[in-house]
Amino acid sequence: WDWTTHRKLQSLALGEDGAIPLEIRFLHDPSATEGYVGCALRGNVFRFYKRAAGDWAAEKVISVPSKKVEGWMLPEMPSLITDILISLDDRFLYFSNWLHGDIRQYDITDRRNPKLVGQVFLGGSIIRDGPVKVLEDPENQEQPPPCFIKGKRVPGGPQMLQLSLDGRRLYVTTSLFSGWDRQFYPEMIREGSVMMQIDVDSVNGGLSLNQNFLVDFGKEPDGPALAHELRYPGGDCTSDIWL
Repeated sequence: WDWTTHRKLQSLALGEDGAIPLEIRFLHDPSATEGYVGCALRGNVFRFYKRAAGDWAAEKVISVPSKKVEGWMLPEMPSLITDILISLDDRFLYFSNWLHGDIRQYDITDRRNPKLVGQVFLGGSIIRDGPVKVLEDPENQEQPPPCFIKGKRVPGGPQMLQLSLDGRRLYVTTSLFSGWDRQFYPEMIREGSVMMQIDVDSVNGGLSLNQNFLVDFGKEPDGPALAHELRYPGGDCTSDIWL
């Protein structure tokens, strides 16, 4: 869009692989003319960038394959990428797979070829003691155990993300949208959502759940509540740029 004339200049059609693009993140470097968008339905991340001619283009750079399952509403379960963010130094990209239940960390030093360097499971729909059985997984990952923090079983899956400016603390909530929460994670409607902290290795890459941190919104005075967005009062990685 041209904000001066309020005129649309270009649209990028991402096709079926780009269905339901929920979150768009530019690099924090204000001189950079590229960024990433998470496309929920097919579990893909596209890189968009400005070409020398002045127009924009996009290419798929990350794909999380669906899993063949039984005991679920469909024969295949998409990962459902619901939030993405980029570290302030533009080195790492993070996203949450709300249905599969994991957060992933990618090194994006090579902008066109992200490299998976960290992953942690925090609930989701394929936990091993749940009703869903994974029949075929292109990534050959075992079904994860349920997530417990301070004795509480975490309902739902990882959703909205927020990263500290130093890149070492990643916070996550579990509610997406009350209608979808009710459909996919009815226990979260009864118990409320939670906020968790992920400790980040910002040097070599790597994610681990902090077992000493939990905000249980089911215990709010007017709860249970469904927490969504997260913000740092002093600035965070979805609002700040380099100056």
